[in-house]
Amino acid sequence: MKKIIIFGITDLAELVNYYLSNDSNYEVKAFTLDKEFIKETTFNDLPIIEFDNIEEIYPPSDYSMFIAVGYNKMNKIREKKYFEAKDKGYELITYISSNASVYDNLKIGDNCFIFEDNTLQPFSEIGNNTILWSGNHIGHHSKIGNNCFISSHVVIAGRVTIGDNTFIGINSTIRDNVKVNKENMIGAGSLILSDTDEKAVYSVRGTEKSKVPSHRLRNI
Repeated sequence: MKKIIIFGITDLAELVNYYLSNDSNYEVKAFTLDKEFIKETTFNDLPIIEFDNIEEIYPPSDYSMFIAVGYNKMNKIREKKYFEAKDKGYELITYISSNASVYDNLKIGDNCFIFEDNTLQPFSEIGNNTILWSGNHIGHHSKIGNNCFISSHVVIAGRVTIGDNTFIGINSTIRDNVKVNKENMIGAGSLILSDTDEKAVYSVRGTEKSKVPSHRLRNI
């Protein structure tokens, strides 16, 4: 089994540990974090090691790594740590759930995490350092860039391009042949029908609270 170090101790890191331990040939040996954020010595019963000198204790010749950082600051924090780990010489693994539908002819970069129930159609491409949460549809010939975060139940139709460092919220839909430019924040439930601008935010209004209280509703 290939030995793995996980960067991060958030809920995402705990999930990564669980998936790798139960649905892969990887063996998680430790967690790592920047020194100033370390408050405990262990996480999930495994040691937490300072990232500054991680290569001295777990050398990249023997260990690989996964950067388990979310979409904060448009995925820029995860991107920074991705390059820092590569500079240290670590191979950054990609995990694809055994319950995802992924075809052999796809191009998928490193440090990607593809959760269960994702469908990636033929000829689609996923860049480096991108996370696909559960239940998404990635259409044929679509290209998702580097450092992206796709939330759950997103539908990306055929021949769509998603620019680097983009976040797409749950239950969003991207029409076919659309280009979503880099560093876009696509809010939950959005419907994107045409090309977007760079560094743009697209969102829909949330459901409004009714003026009628629930105990006064009839026939319910």
